[in-house]
Amino acid sequence: MKQKLLEFKLHIILVISLLCLGSVIYGLTQQAASATGEKFVIVVKPGMGANAIGNLLYEQGAIKNVFLFQMISKMQGMESSLQAGEYVLNQNMTIQQIVSILAKGETAYQQITIPEGYTVDQIAKLLQEKQLGSAANFKKAAQNFVPYTYMVNNNPNVVYKAEGYMFPNTYRISKGTSETEILSMMTVQFDKQFTENMRVRANEMNLSIKEIIILASLVEKEAQLPADRPIIAGVFLNRLKLEMPLQSCATIQYILGYPKAELSVQDTEISSPYNTYQHMGLPPGPIANPGIAAIKAVLYPEKTDYIYFVADKKGAHHFSKTYDEHLVAIEQVSK
Repeated sequence: MKQKLLEFKLHIILVISLLCLGSVIYGLTQQAASATGEKFVIVVKPGMGANAIGNLLYEQGAIKNVFLFQMISKMQGMESSLQAGEYVLNQNMTIQQIVSILAKGETAYQQITIPEGYTVDQIAKLLQEKQLGSAANFKKAAQNFVPYTYMVNNNPNVVYKAEGYMFPNTYRISKGTSETEILSMMTVQFDKQFTENMRVRANEMNLSIKEIIILASLVEKEAQLPADRPIIAGVFLNRLKLEMPLQSCATIQYILGYPKAELSVQDTEISSPYNTYQHMGLPPGPIANPGIAAIKAVLYPEKTDYIYFVADKKGAHHFSKTYDEHLVAIEQVSK
């Protein structure tokens, strides 16, 4: 009798196991919801476990059975590796596909921050490092990308016409976004940030948007302290009025393609239209993509008689009205 009872219990366990296995197989092979193929977004918050995520998916209509979702997650060893993020799912997806996407962290968007003062080359490198695009394709697209008339620059020495107008910001980029679309996102943001009041102010200064951005890019690369920005902008504007060369070290570094702490005399003699030691006026185009603070510094510069500046070892600039004062400042910061 006991033997028969034991056999009966084993039979029940086997049936239940087969039913569970059958359910799991069904979940692995069948569609998660209706066959409409509709796309929708779910947000998995940090700390959510398989049960909470399963309930979320069920409420969104992504799956029909929370238990199956938990079972498959556990069987695949992914129960504790489902990652937080924002996901685009399709109602045609199987539970197995959904589990795999959540475990791999294949989010709908990837966040990327473009620092103030980054050049096209630096942005291209960053995008490739983040696996959001090809650096080569991005740079190629930036060469002639001019969606706004103020970006048009017919100077043949300008390598990237988009340089200066790719607004430094944090962007959410979805997978599959093209390099040109990313450029468009950044230039659209610039157009929004460069407000109508700023455009009016530029006109009052008798400067084009292009000239404002060229100057802002110089200020962005020269200034290390926020308080120095409007003073440096004032120095550059004073030099332009006095028809003095701008002599910006930042333009030499742009030519070199990397930041150099101390420039040599030979560096300042490099043959390039961007060499503001050798050529009067503004360089052909922006040397970086300035942030809003640098742009505002140019639009509202400090009114001074300074025409020289030099940075000390801590990054603070010392300003002078005469060349003799400048020489003394250089000697002081060199100590």
